[in-house]
This record gives sequence, C-alpha cells and structure tokens, in this order.
Amino acid sequence: MAVIKIKDLKLRTILGVEGWERENKQDIVINITFEFDGSRAAESDDLYDTVDYKAMKQNIIKLVEKSTFFLVEKLANEVLKICLNETLVKSAVVEIDKPHALRFAESVSVTMSGEK
Repeated sequence: MAVIKIKDLKLRTILGVEGWERENKQDIVINITFEFDGSRAAESDDLYDTVDYKAMKQNIIKLVEKSTFFLVEKLANEVLKICLNETLVKSAVVEIDKPHALRFAESVSVTMSGEK
C-alpha cells in the first residue's frame, strides 16, 4: 500500500451554530491521509495509475467553499466521502481543525475515517 497526505489545506467557510458563525466565513485547516495500491504507478510513472490528488483537492475546495454546515463532523464526513469516491483509494482519514473555536485553545479538530 502507498500513502498520500494532503497537509494543511487552508480554506474558509461558514461553519458553526453561533449567530456570528452563520454570518462570517471562518478559517479551517484540512489534513487528509489516504491509502491505495501504488505499485502500478510506481512501475509505470503514469498519472492514470495513481490518485489524482489535485483533482481531489479541487473537489474538496468546491464543497467547502459552498457549504454552510453547523457541525465540523458533517463537513469532515462530506470530505471523507470525496476521498473514498476515488476509485483507487482503499481507506482515508480526514482531520478538520477549526482554529480558535475555543477560548485559550489553538484549535478544535474532528477526525473521521473510513474504508471501502
């Protein structure tokens, strides 16, 4: 198995239950790790034999920028679905940080994982 990580994808979205959170976009940070059989790509050196993580990132950006979820769990689950929808991906872990969600804390994060 091979592992690809997308680290510190910084986006802005409406996320939360408080009134001000429903009106103003907030920063979030997404980290994704996914596993796939990379042996064919390692031999062929061909993009078509691996996971196109740029296309995955673009789909995630589209989702996040238009979303207005109340819970970080919901957003993490929707990002996880995008990852697992990729044909070659066998399993994925998505962590979403909401910086400064709590006073005196750097961030609060939610991690969701799944496999096919």
